[in-house]
Amino acid sequence: MTVLQSKGINKYFNDPVTTQVLKEVSFSVGQGEFVSVVGKSGCGKSTLLYILSTMDTDYEGELWIDGDTMNGKTEPQLARIRNEKIGFVFQFHYLLNEFTVLKNVMLPGLKLGKHPAGEVEHRAMQRLQMLGIEGLALKNANRISGGEKQRVAIARALINDPIIIMGDEPTGNLDKKNSDIVFDIFKQLCEEYRQTLLIVTHDPSFAANTHRIIEMEDGRIVKQ
Repeated sequence: MTVLQSKGINKYFNDPVTTQVLKEVSFSVGQGEFVSVVGKSGCGKSTLLYILSTMDTDYEGELWIDGDTMNGKTEPQLARIRNEKIGFVFQFHYLLNEFTVLKNVMLPGLKLGKHPAGEVEHRAMQRLQMLGIEGLALKNANRISGGEKQRVAIARALINDPIIIMGDEPTGNLDKKNSDIVFDIFKQLCEEYRQTLLIVTHDPSFAANTHRIIEMEDGRIVKQ
């Protein structure tokens, strides 16, 4: 089953002259695939991720998520798709310091409103257990280490059972040990839970261990 597909995506920046930053980008990701996107800084990786995640709608071309076209959807429709179908893990964890770890993980679930609060809490605890950090549940987010924060961010990304997790340099701020932990979590999600992952990374050893590498150069895919 194809989870994500892009066809002929072009993107231009107009500041102050028009520059084409993505050129005819076409590829698809199947369910349970662990795909990394690599390329030099400025090749368009993060720009592409923002389009694929529906956060940037100013592009040419077509995008399907879960068999549904994203073209022509309203911002509220896209916001719902983002919350329900896509889990995000960024280089910076974006946890809310004034909340506990548990509450941070619950937030996207509460926002989606698909389950009552008690059920969302139960699901959040399950995700923390899955990642071996249930012991942190009641700590405030500013009281835990950087590696732990990134694991909490992964638990949060999983709360609504997304069909795809997208990551933008999720190990970019971590040392080798914590990078390896995050990679192993992604691998486990993929192998045990058939989770689909699309991760932008600068780390060659991270990319080398994924199922497939999409290599970008000057806004184009040169290998996939």
